[in-house]
Amino acid sequence: MFDWDAYHKRIQWFTHDRFGMFIHWGLYAIPARGEWLRSTERMTIEDYEPFFKEFNPVDFDPKAWAKACKEAGMKYAVLTAKHHDGFCLFDSALTDYKSTNTPCGRDLVREYLEAFRAEGLKVGLYYSLLDWHHPDYPHYGDRQHPMRDNEAYKGLEAGRNFDNYLTYMHGQVKELCTGYGKLDLLWFDFSYDDMTGEKWRASELVKMVRSYQPDILIDNRLEASGSGFGSLLSGSPTDYSGDFVSPEQIIPPEGIRDVNGNPVTWEACITMNNNWGYCAKDKHFKSAEMMIKKLVECVGKGGNLLLNVGPDARGNIPPESLEILAGIGRWMRLNSKSIYGCGLAGVPKPDYGRITRNGNLLYYHVTEPLVGFVPLTGIQADQIKKVRLLQDGSEMQVSQSWITDNYPDIAFVSFGSSPKLPDPIDTVIEVELKG
Repeated sequence: MFDWDAYHKRIQWFTHDRFGMFIHWGLYAIPARGEWLRSTERMTIEDYEPFFKEFNPVDFDPKAWAKACKEAGMKYAVLTAKHHDGFCLFDSALTDYKSTNTPCGRDLVREYLEAFRAEGLKVGLYYSLLDWHHPDYPHYGDRQHPMRDNEAYKGLEAGRNFDNYLTYMHGQVKELCTGYGKLDLLWFDFSYDDMTGEKWRASELVKMVRSYQPDILIDNRLEASGSGFGSLLSGSPTDYSGDFVSPEQIIPPEGIRDVNGNPVTWEACITMNNNWGYCAKDKHFKSAEMMIKKLVECVGKGGNLLLNVGPDARGNIPPESLEILAGIGRWMRLNSKSIYGCGLAGVPKPDYGRITRNGNLLYYHVTEPLVGFVPLTGIQADQIKKVRLLQDGSEMQVSQSWITDNYPDIAFVSFGSSPKLPDPIDTVIEVELKG
């Protein structure tokens, strides 16, 4: 039976903080063609082995990562402890395929956790359910595995024991849950075809995780992938449904609700360019302005934004990503009150932007210049206690003008005589309602 009381208690920080950093990093940073290259290029373990022998991120400074995260206004982070290639950034006792056995020689997960906690950030770990390095994970015929259509592996499948892999996978998750202090979030990735739910011994896995980390949040991908939702939308979730839905590379058009129409907790994970892992030739970065507006969109639809960085082989977050983070941070320093603790507004979206809400505080995000006055859609003047420009706290008066008299059911305010917005990216008006 799904424990709703425990769920609502543990999810509170997540729906308050709203904004986090995803960090995809591993051996794939060296070939720099994205984190799926072993699969897309049909690389054997032997083809991939030179990257293991070379891995030595000499510039890795988790304190610098944590600082960039915090200054961007992010409140939590998630690092890939193990991606699909099976390589571990932590000192697992269950495999030799780990960062401590490379020239790097360091437990990178531990260093990340210590640095981010020191900045007061919540910490999470990503763990892939897939493993293209483990001998007992399905190879030939599996839709994702690099050797899926290599005839040389066809006759070997009968000798694989998937239960051996599950024991290994559960064991590594236990290591992460018992050897690294309090974790705030565990991000599993991902289910597909018949590899879903109890195929992963999911009930047993979640019970074990919560026995060691009772307050940890878990995503929905023991049941789904970025293209699915899972039983959180059913109204009767499974024990392994997770705590939030994880749409990938998309912001849900209308937010997400369950079959009964109730809002469901969700987090959109989005890349800054077109790859999760470092890709040297991918310079198609989204602007800071765009990501600010997408963060507001997520919050206004009742969701979170998990924005990805893909550090390079030396351990540096790309300069383009740092520039984007800095730009977001400049806006957040003045306007974060319209993000933290906010969610669905319960009033219609205006043509000029969006609205976020925290109790009796409405935040009108004006992203498009208007002719004349700003209509505060959804509320009337007699409902308003006060109006302030969020970025500097200055008073904004509700208009009483012949220009707006034709619309008595809408309150209006003005930015003054200039046709330009005070903040050309997103000017936020804070409206405090009476009562």
